[in-house]
Amino acid sequence: MFEAVIFDWDGTLADTRKQIVISFQKALKEINLEVPTEYIERRIGIGASDTFREILKAANRRVDEKIVKQLVERKSKVQIELASEVKLFGGARELLEELQGKVKVGLASMNNRSVIMHLLQINGLIDCFDTVLTVEAVSRSKPDPEIFLKTASQLKAVPEGSVVLEDSLFGVQAAKAAKMCCIAVTTGVYSEHELERENPDLIVKTLKDPKIFSFILQ
Repeated sequence: MFEAVIFDWDGTLADTRKQIVISFQKALKEINLEVPTEYIERRIGIGASDTFREILKAANRRVDEKIVKQLVERKSKVQIELASEVKLFGGARELLEELQGKVKVGLASMNNRSVIMHLLQINGLIDCFDTVLTVEAVSRSKPDPEIFLKTASQLKAVPEGSVVLEDSLFGVQAAKAAKMCCIAVTTGVYSEHELERENPDLIVKTLKDPKIFSFILQ
């Protein structure tokens, strides 16, 4: 049995893809830039700042940190405005509730704290987590393991006794780099085949899969 379970948010517990894409596009529109939807979707999980820097570089624009900060703030504001449209994936609430009192539960998201805390609040999930870490708590983005290692430390759990639930390639890579077990869910933009290549310990199609609970409490 694991002592701690660490969840990702975007694409894992909640279907935020559409709202994230819109928020990035609205922020970029203010500096007369536009990128394809898929470009944004496949970078969900590495943090808005790094994504904006990457976009600016690709467009041969100067990476001005003041502009990056303004873009992140605009993106976060739009995401909060669209928060009521976000839906939890089937089985998410039930799984979180089932884990209460059995293991320590953490949330590790590369999204911004203002966005995550608002979404947790309106969905009544704040009390489901013993700790919540967001992009502001780390200096390196996934696939670096920093956010998972810090979350485990906050939970007073060792990496080897922790399991991560993730939907992205970056997230699975970060979990494995942290020496943690990883359950990959195909609820994000990545296919089962893509996730398989990163060697997660278990792959499931939805959070309703009973194998998740039995794996955690094995």
